[in-house]
Formats: sequence, structure tokens, C-alpha cells
Amino acid sequence: MDGKKQIYLAGPLFSQAERDFNVLLRDRLVEMGFKVFLPQEDGNDTRSGRIEERQRTIFENDVHGIDTSDIVLAVLDGGSDVDSGTAWEMGYAYARKIPVLGLKTDFRTFGDEGIVNIMMEMSVNALERDIEGILKILESYL
Repeated sequence: MDGKKQIYLAGPLFSQAERDFNVLLRDRLVEMGFKVFLPQEDGNDTRSGRIEERQRTIFENDVHGIDTSDIVLAVLDGGSDVDSGTAWEMGYAYARKIPVLGLKTDFRTFGDEGIVNIMMEMSVNALERDIEGILKILESYL
């Protein structure tokens, strides 16, 4: 073991923009000294993987990724509600008592009513609105 803490990076990964954001965030986390499980790369969650009906493998790889991580960082962008896969990953991590941190950069939902669904908001240890804010929180986990 190299002693580095691992982060499972949960978030939407269906558009090029989402995948690019995930890679950018992963690279920043690696620069900080974390190992990162990125489902779009490490979970074998690709279009060809789905076409080949390897959903069970993708699911099992991602569950294993969460089980072997010290932290789950959930990107909560993606519209008016959290991506359903990300919501499941957060709930699973919460049930396993793995710290969950939330990142919500979509400023359209920063009103007085809260920035995410209450179930998501209550299950995170911290919720930040920009990359720099979440990186600062993550410093305490190194």
C-alpha cells in the first residue's frame, strides 16, 4: 500500500462536458496526493461496455470502488436533481459510513430553498460550490 487515501469520484458521466469535468477534477485530486477511482475509466462504464451487456461488471466494479475508498466526492450538477447513479452511490457510501462530500457548481439552484434535494444535503459531510472550496475541505483528509 502506498498510504494514499482513495476518493471515489461520483457524478454524471454521460456528456463530453461531464466526462471532461470529471477528468479535470480527478487530475486536481491526484495533484493533491489522493488516489482516485473514476467510474468512467476505472469502472469500465463505457458505451461499448453497455452495448456488450456488461452492466453487472460495471456495477460490481463501481461498488468495489466505493468499498475500497476512504471518501466519496459527489458531483451534484446535472440539472434540477442529482444524477440517479450519483444519488445511489452517495446513499450506499453513507450506509457504509464512508464520508461523502458534495460539489455543486451549477449556480442556477443556489436560492434560499437549498441547493440540492434534502436527502442529498443531509447525507454529505460537507457541501461546496466550487472546486477550490472542495479541495480546501479535502486537505483535512490527507
